[in-house]
Amino acid sequence: MKLTSDSLATQLAQRLLPVYLISGDEPLLSGEAADAVRARARAAGFTEREVHFIERAGDWDEVRASAGNLSLFGARRLVEIRLMTPRPGVAGNAALLALLEARDPDLLLLVIAPRLDRDAQAADWVRAIEAHGAWLQVWPLDPGKLSAWLLGRGRKLGLEASEEALELLAARTEGNLLAAHQELAKLVWLASEGKVDAATVLASVADSARFDVFQLGETTLAGESARALRMLAGLRAEGTEAALALWALTRALRDLWNAASGGLAAPSWQRRSAAVAKGAQRAARLPFASLAARVVRADRMIKGRLAGDAWDEMALLTAELCGQPSAVSSRTLARV
Repeated sequence: MKLTSDSLATQLAQRLLPVYLISGDEPLLSGEAADAVRARARAAGFTEREVHFIERAGDWDEVRASAGNLSLFGARRLVEIRLMTPRPGVAGNAALLALLEARDPDLLLLVIAPRLDRDAQAADWVRAIEAHGAWLQVWPLDPGKLSAWLLGRGRKLGLEASEEALELLAARTEGNLLAAHQELAKLVWLASEGKVDAATVLASVADSARFDVFQLGETTLAGESARALRMLAGLRAEGTEAALALWALTRALRDLWNAASGGLAAPSWQRRSAAVAKGAQRAARLPFASLAARVVRADRMIKGRLAGDAWDEMALLTAELCGQPSAVSSRTLARV
């Protein structure tokens, strides 16, 4: 049978199958799925665990020999096979099929593999595992679902995060759920009474200039282009994550859009009222479509999906948010 990360717990609660295959390139979700299988196996009496890392064909001889030996104390065993590649080769295919055909009730097989492409999925050993047990394919989380995933994970840890905090966490950790999980674990110690806002997230970043990120947004809102560009250059020089700077600029863009449309939320207005009041005077004249396009380009550059320097793109974005002409030359920026 085929399982998902969500259906695994339900299946394990019903019964323990003789073999599980976990494949995918997301280490956190793969690791958690494997932990769930191991825990269920221990509860079922599989007290011994053997781990085999398969890097070459000869490693399968050790797997065969180990599986064929009786446990010294007659204990039930979990045999864990970790494939370094999605194709175990002829020797691996034969060894896995032999293990499955033996149907040893005192042996539970757990195979952990990288993502399997279409050809690998059609291999005999994969089909046999699917027929005798379960196969869980772990897929990367859709970026659009990351904030919801962070919210759910945070609540399990006793955290209640604001929308801005979730957006900032998502911007910093997209594509790396393990890093996202580690950030949440860190916030457990930093959050006051479990409440997490953007300031709390920034405070967890090991950067002496972290609070300047807030000031960058406020200065940009106020339209102080020269100061904002100097601040942006300073953040870059100090090693601040580009995603943090882009978050601050995106937040400023959102506030300016809300000011132009009359939909600015009260809490944000109270917090940065003076800066937003200045920004509101020029908001109606700003080219929001092109500004949003700059944000997208900078985001793609940060993530390596588009060639270019994200900091240069953010400098242009900063100048335009401040009401400067869009054709800001690199020479002008270099003088700031």
